[in-house]
Amino acid sequence: MIQWSAQRLEQGSFLQKLLDAVPSPMFVVDGEVRIHQVNRAAAREYGDAETVHMKRGGTVLECLHASESPGGCGCSEHCDGCVVRQAATAATRGKAAVRRHAVMQLHYGGEVREMHLLITASPLDCDGEGMALVMLEDVSELVRLRSLLPICAACKKVRDDDSYWRQIEEYLHERLDVDFTHGICPDCRRQLYPKMGNRD
Repeated sequence: MIQWSAQRLEQGSFLQKLLDAVPSPMFVVDGEVRIHQVNRAAAREYGDAETVHMKRGGTVLECLHASESPGGCGCSEHCDGCVVRQAATAATRGKAAVRRHAVMQLHYGGEVREMHLLITASPLDCDGEGMALVMLEDVSELVRLRSLLPICAACKKVRDDDSYWRQIEEYLHERLDVDFTHGICPDCRRQLYPKMGNRD
């Protein structure tokens, strides 16, 4: 666990400078996902430390569910399933989360936009108080670009960036940590196992 005093954060210490050097938005949050400190990338995107201080993450990110709920971030029926909230809360209790994928609906430029984020949350001890250092990586563009995958018309293997043909399950598991379970659709069952009859 990183030892980091709240006083050092406020004084613009070496560690704050180190955080500011990271190009992805980073937040120091408590167990209720209230923001205590931000790095330079987060300040550019969401507001400086003074503006966002003690606001909840969903409010600052302009999460659609936070704005729909009268109580704001943490009070919507969707908040229990929020990957950002889960990762941050777990980190305040000492358990790190590394690059968890989340799809969030956020207000952006007057419209609602779907964003794909990778969430990393690390435990952070601030003078004995369990906090979390949360980093957000926006991979929305990458997801959109990869949505046009070359796929074999016969065997359904996909071509990766190195021009190797791989099973789609393997490719998606490696890239997005997606796992599959297999079944057989009614059309294929009729074609492959005609004696089984019509059991849809």
